[in-house]
Amino acid sequence: MPPPEAPPPPPDAPPARPLRVEGTPDPAPSRALWLVKWLLLIPHYIVLLLLWIGVVVVSVIAFFAILFTGRYPRALFDFTVGVLRWNWRVSYYGYGMLATDRYPPFTLGEAPDYPARLTVAYPERLSRGLVLVKWWLLAIPHYLILAAFSGAGMYSASGSGGWRTPGLIGASVLIVAIALLFTARYPRGLFNLLMGLNRWSLRVSVYALLLSDVYPPFRLDQGPLETERPL
Repeated sequence: MPPPEAPPPPPDAPPARPLRVEGTPDPAPSRALWLVKWLLLIPHYIVLLLLWIGVVVVSVIAFFAILFTGRYPRALFDFTVGVLRWNWRVSYYGYGMLATDRYPPFTLGEAPDYPARLTVAYPERLSRGLVLVKWWLLAIPHYLILAAFSGAGMYSASGSGGWRTPGLIGASVLIVAIALLFTARYPRGLFNLLMGLNRWSLRVSVYALLLSDVYPPFRLDQGPLETERPL
């Protein structure tokens, strides 16, 4: 006899996987476009700087809204998710992945036909007490791991000067850039690894930005698509 089906979660239960991060690699990437992507992305960097200032303001408002009502105002939630989505597309095109030559669109909304996609399920209820500690105290272990991913704080002194290591993401992207330049091919293993690293980082961002109460797993989920493996 087949095993009985698990009962459905209660209607107000948080989704098991609030964030979905996916990316489709280009079949024939350019050898040298990455050399000028920094220049092409300047308009995006300027807009994102302003948008992230807005996210800081929105997060403060959302903090008090959750504290007193247990809800993240939907319009503010959509704005923050839109900024994360925009940032992910720019990172995917630029020096967080170098995984596509398609220029990212200037929009907070979804772009289903773009190779990089991000969605966050809206939570009907959030913990009023958890909001006090999750964005700093509970997230500290993840912040330490993400520092290694990005190279932040990894500084080595040498005489009167010093040097900062690029971190795992930076080193992997550098290898990808060299591979593209000489082979016009994106190493699939590095693509999967970078997807996993960026997915981990974005899960922590969603948690720290108060968008979800689901604690990020200490797990590197590699590959272009989200798996059905539960968090």
